Amino acid sequence: MPSRERGAVALLALLLCQGVSVLPSIAKPALRVGAIPDQNPERLNRLYGQLADELSDRLKVTVRYVPVSNYPAAVSAFRTGGLDLVWFGGLTGVQARLQTSGAKVLAQRDIDARFRSVFIANTSADLQPIQSINGLTSLRGKRFTFGSESSTSGRLMPQHFLAKAGVSPSQFSGGRAGFSGSHDATIALVQSGAYQAGALNEQVWTSALKQGRVNTDKVRVIWRTPEYVDYHWVARPDLDQRFGSGFTTRLQKAILAIQPSTPRQATILELFAAKRFIPAEASQYKPIETVGRQLGKIR
Repeated sequence: MPSRERGAVALLALLLCQGVSVLPSIAKPALRVGAIPDQNPERLNRLYGQLADELSDRLKVTVRYVPVSNYPAAVSAFRTGGLDLVWFGGLTGVQARLQTSGAKVLAQRDIDARFRSVFIANTSADLQPIQSINGLTSLRGKRFTFGSESSTSGRLMPQHFLAKAGVSPSQFSGGRAGFSGSHDATIALVQSGAYQAGALNEQVWTSALKQGRVNTDKVRVIWRTPEYVDYHWVARPDLDQRFGSGFTTRLQKAILAIQPSTPRQATILELFAAKRFIPAEASQYKPIETVGRQLGKIR
């Protein structure tokens, strides 16, 4: 054997004896978690950063929060595999599952099975509390804003109830409704008077009140919608192939096991405005799919 080859063999033997790996490392997959951007980015980063740490500790895998720019981007990233687990609203969850065969609904919050939207108004708009759905006709001719165009609680269901009252967006001031982009933004725009009224997620409104972010001298609730089902966790169909057999079930159990028993878990539930997560089924969201098709948001 030539001296050069003998030297290489000796070096290899030395490295092996010292426990040095000479094989390329295989990167472990990371679980990429996303969410529809329904609130301000600072709050979302705090919430999903805490959740990523909790799931990582429970599942013994790297968990990374990946923010997205808007609601359709969350659906697209889930479909193409850029996100593995996403906190969707009712509509976006249905859209994502229709575009991703085999995707699985894992859980919802305790408040999501009986969710509501609120209609708010600037106090200078001369809008009185609405006693029944037919009272929504008082919004005709007003400057009105929804949240995101794909929001269940900020657009889809509010528009559904408006339609039941015979009110269409073309009857608002300017011949159309506005779209604020998020629930927080809807509060700010109505409070400022830029819009006279708007609709948003009741949970966000309640949280904003508790945190003192609402000036009740300038904006108030004028109507609460009937109940409907909303937010939920949806997982991609290939997680067991990427992370090992039974991983999707373990992931669901990890979400359901979050209880206010540690400071981090208590913070997660507080930021989600929930007492706990509960199991959910795709069948619960059929009414959302029906409304989505009626309003042209699902084709």
